[in-house]
Amino acid sequence: MASICQGKSSWPELLGVDGKCAVETIERENSLVEAIIVPEGSSVPENFACNRVWVWVDKDGIVYLVPVIG
Repeated sequence: MASICQGKSSWPELLGVDGKCAVETIERENSLVEAIIVPEGSSVPENFACNRVWVWVDKDGIVYLVPVIG
């Protein structure tokens, strides 16, 4: 399925990386998005947005889900 969003849309290589480093990488690789750290167990709006990437981190601040645009 083709993405309707511009630029890189998924960062599987960031699994296991520090969340703050992941945010920097995502925003450097796609300047059209804002990467937002989300602690495990938090809730987020369910609407889709091409300018947003949720960066899900565990209690140690490590990315545990593949960051994707949405």
